[in-house]
Amino acid sequence: MPPRARRGDPSRVTQQTERADYPRTHAEGDMTANETGAQAGERTALITGATRGLGLALARALAARGWNLIIDGRDANRLRAARNELAAATHVAAIAGDVTDPAHRRALAVLARGHSGLDAVINNAGALGPSPLPRLLDYPLDALADVYRTNVIAPLGVLQAVQEELKPGARIVNVTSDAAVNAYPGWGGYGSSKAALEQLSAVLAAELAAARPDVRVYWADPGDMRTDMHQAAFPGEDISDRPLPEARTAGFVALLEGGLPSGRYEVAALAAPEAVGGGRAP
Repeated sequence: MPPRARRGDPSRVTQQTERADYPRTHAEGDMTANETGAQAGERTALITGATRGLGLALARALAARGWNLIIDGRDANRLRAARNELAAATHVAAIAGDVTDPAHRRALAVLARGHSGLDAVINNAGALGPSPLPRLLDYPLDALADVYRTNVIAPLGVLQAVQEELKPGARIVNVTSDAAVNAYPGWGGYGSSKAALEQLSAVLAAELAAARPDVRVYWADPGDMRTDMHQAAFPGEDISDRPLPEARTAGFVALLEGGLPSGRYEVAALAAPEAVGGGRAP
């Protein structure tokens, strides 16, 4: 992030797990509504914070490439709209809730188990903190704790909850920021939380290299984007020169479907595999 602005009812989404209806060409035959599992050989991704911005853009991109999706979000109405849109292309399970809530994370794990495991976990949900962004010496400590709870503790909590559901060759993507590695005035709260997430990701990658060498861990920096969060960081300023989140999805696809080693990546520099489902190393 730069320091200045350059830049019952089938449609119901509740705290309960839910299966979306979709065309028979993508369907599971005569499965009942409480059987949410994906077909053998299909890929399933869990995306947190998928109701808008980067999360929704990633969900759309993966749906177009044939991935099954498990998505969540705090706003049930937005989640319903996203689910209904995505269900026209693929299987979608949506559950409303907050990733900081352990009960919600357990519900995500139940959904993952019902899909016979996860090929990808994308920890996208995040919190900016107060807007306008305060200096560190003025930062409300309770607000800072909330930022860390959402940006650091919750992603790890999600991974702890679903760890037994990670399929061979699974990809873990923790969405980070250039504010994690650059000292932008005003970005101390958000940036330090993302720096903590990056260190957490690096240690996790080192630990899994021994325990689960087939699993890759990526901490992925999408760069500046034209999102609600970025606008909140620059209230009243014009950020129309920033790229839309859709411009960054190809790099994330490259991480999910390619064979890159674990590590930190700037996704704008990556290109997606050409073929649907192609490119992943065993």
